[in-house]
Amino acid sequence: MKLKFALLTALVAGLLPVAAIAQAAPAPAAPAAQVPPVPSSAAAGPAQPAPVVPQAYPAKIALIAFQQAVIATNEGQRALADVRKKYEPKQSQLESLNTEIDTLKKQLQAAPATQTDAERAARMKTLDTKQKQLDRDTEDARTAYQADLQDAYGKVSQKVYQVLLTYVQTNGYTLLLDVSSEQTPVMWAAKNPSADITEAVVNAYNVSSGIAPPPPEAPAAAPATHPKPATSTPHSTTTPKPPSQ
Repeated sequence: MKLKFALLTALVAGLLPVAAIAQAAPAPAAPAAQVPPVPSSAAAGPAQPAPVVPQAYPAKIALIAFQQAVIATNEGQRALADVRKKYEPKQSQLESLNTEIDTLKKQLQAAPATQTDAERAARMKTLDTKQKQLDRDTEDARTAYQADLQDAYGKVSQKVYQVLLTYVQTNGYTLLLDVSSEQTPVMWAAKNPSADITEAVVNAYNVSSGIAPPPPEAPAAAPATHPKPATSTPHSTTTPKPPSQ
């Protein structure tokens, strides 16, 4: 289309000088007797086509929570599990550093009154250095974790989208609305289970991908309980949150 437009523009530009010369040169007067009469129909110009009136067609609307569908597929679950597994060593490292910081805080609080100002300053400097390292490492891990999650989601979503298009075309839908989040243009949709194709698309993609569902996670073992003396007081510790998605 752009090529045709460029050629048409060049052609018009090339004809402009000729048209200008033709308009500037006086046309020779023709004898009145040689001018044939103009029919009234020809003077009116060619007949204009009737305007096209838009026609409404029956609508078959489908709703899908696309983001949830991508994550719910077998491949989506496997991709997210792989990302979480990748960051398990980093999570353990952050937890160990946090435990070390808690220990240093308790030691500083329980320090004897005979502790010199230099010793206290050295402990506080060590504690501050480790706290800054924890904050920096946690932020770096969160940023990298989110980037890997986004990359994994993007790869799966492209393939799910192709299956989605095939599904709606095969089933004769004329309109598809994404209800994944409040940012989508859908202001309201009636609760109609027959219009929600999220689960159907997930099942269709699982069949096309051939990926088996992930094995169920083993239930976490209950921690062993030991009797404690009545005088003991549990200490609260702070555990860093895992990198948010």
